[in-house]
Amino acid sequence: MFGYININSKEISKEDKAEYQGYYCGICQNLRKQCGRRGQALLNYDMTFLEVLLSGLYEPDNTEGFYNCKVHPIKKRRTISNEITDYVTYMTIALSYHKCMDDWKDENKYTKKTLAKWIYKDYEKAKELYPRQAEAIEKYIKAMGKIELSDEHNIDVAAGITGDMLSEIFAWKEDEWYEELKTCGYYMGKYIYLMDAYEDLDRDIKKGNYNPMIYLREENPDDYETMCRLMMTSMISECAKSFERMPILKHAGILRNILYSGVWSRYEYIQLKKKRKEK
Repeated sequence: MFGYININSKEISKEDKAEYQGYYCGICQNLRKQCGRRGQALLNYDMTFLEVLLSGLYEPDNTEGFYNCKVHPIKKRRTISNEITDYVTYMTIALSYHKCMDDWKDENKYTKKTLAKWIYKDYEKAKELYPRQAEAIEKYIKAMGKIELSDEHNIDVAAGITGDMLSEIFAWKEDEWYEELKTCGYYMGKYIYLMDAYEDLDRDIKKGNYNPMIYLREENPDDYETMCRLMMTSMISECAKSFERMPILKHAGILRNILYSGVWSRYEYIQLKKKRKEK
């Protein structure tokens, strides 16, 4: 489900790109620290966005370092980490655990079952440290299961479940920013669900998986593409409005690059694939 919230590399400054990459590598190294090398496979861009967002809002003290990366061996990679890195790491583990179990349940992917077993103890630690967020994720899994069994046609209902879950994850602390961060996460979650369902439509039809986009396209064949774009635009617009209401100066350039441009990179890639397929 995750992997849609990335920077637009063509429209970002070198300095901001380096900062973003530093946070990304910081989470990668922390995942390795918590789960071993297998933990690095859990890394995703969406949680990097969350770290940059929370770091921009709370401005904690950062620790920088350098390490040798096997994927990029030519030059040492810079890492940026702070107290939020641990939080984002455990949220990555919790989400990944349930994603692995879901893939095992739906598609019998033994590799995902094995990975879930490997990170189970780390998931239990995440539940212990962040019970509110862990409960939100588990509620999300149960609710989505019910939605799929009932074959819910209303895509807003399905997307809202993801929004509810991500709203709790975005709200790191129950402080003065709790409600605004929940709002930001809610609309981001709905956007991610819509984009994921949009991209997976043909594959889900082929495999017989639940996807409310199927009914949307059947009911609105001529306006389907326009409706999808409008829904996604509406969700990310509300998310951006929430971001702008927060007094974030640090990393504001990175965050605006993602919210106003980067989030559409995958959509544009999907459109390009469709055009190539038509040709």
